[in-house]
Amino acid sequence: MPKSLKPPALKPRLLLSLVPALAALALVVPSRLMAPRSSVPTSSDMLGAASAAATPVSLARPASALPSSSPAPVEPSNTLALAHEHLSRVNHLARARTLRELGDLAGALTESRRALYDAPEDMESLRNIARLGQLTGQMELAVLALEELGRVNPEEASPLVQQARLLVSLGRYAEAIHVGEEALTRDPEEPEAYQVLGRARLASGHLSEAILRFQQAVHLAPENGYALNNLGLAWLRTNENARAAEVLARASVLLPHVAYVHNNLGVAYERLGRTEEAQAAYSAATRLSPRYVKAQVNSNRMNQVASLGVGGGPEGSR
Repeated sequence: MPKSLKPPALKPRLLLSLVPALAALALVVPSRLMAPRSSVPTSSDMLGAASAAATPVSLARPASALPSSSPAPVEPSNTLALAHEHLSRVNHLARARTLRELGDLAGALTESRRALYDAPEDMESLRNIARLGQLTGQMELAVLALEELGRVNPEEASPLVQQARLLVSLGRYAEAIHVGEEALTRDPEEPEAYQVLGRARLASGHLSEAILRFQQAVHLAPENGYALNNLGLAWLRTNENARAAEVLARASVLLPHVAYVHNNLGVAYERLGRTEEAQAAYSAATRLSPRYVKAQVNSNRMNQVASLGVGGGPEGSR
């Protein structure tokens, strides 16, 4: 029976058995070290994947974590701005100007709203929306644009005065009064603020408040023919015919080509029994506006009064 090997004799054999394994490792490790360090695809890889598959390639990080050279546009708190996306920067205001010159008011309004999305406080965009909204019948957009102009310019009364006027034309008198009073807090000496408040009060049946506001407007702007006409109309509503005739006569001089001013003056004269002057005022109104029905009715009646001596009731306006 052979003698067993001593422990020192085992080392050479063990080393010889490990040589093939070490050689295999030497081949595997360099190939792994030569592989790309990152598994994130490059831009060319992403384009290739996108063209080869229907599903788009997305970045590993969320969009909010990506660096950006400029902040994303912030929409106004209303529905004025029109959200959109495009690959390159577009001058929507220039497009709006061109479309308006071509007569495409709806297209110009759309481009102005897109411009507002890119620059939420842009004054020209807001003014465009206010004007074009009224021209295209989208009154709510116009109201909101004027409101936003007032917010962007917290010291200016003019946008609020314009907004109040539009609200009066829409029959929203309570809102018009609220906006008009806010305009007065910004500029207590703005005659048009008193004027629009008087119109809102008059239309809602608050005659004494309307007269007060019109008087304040006339005090600040004595040559404002429209304020004088409205004050005269308010006096007519309260049957203060002498006062009405006085201010309406002044208004007719300042606004000689406005038919309804002459008609209102004719009403005041007729109530005072000044028949010839009433007839002349009604004739002036119908001459200026042949389709003005109230003036036609009043003029025809006065002609009957002159020829037959019968009476009737005059019809005032505005």
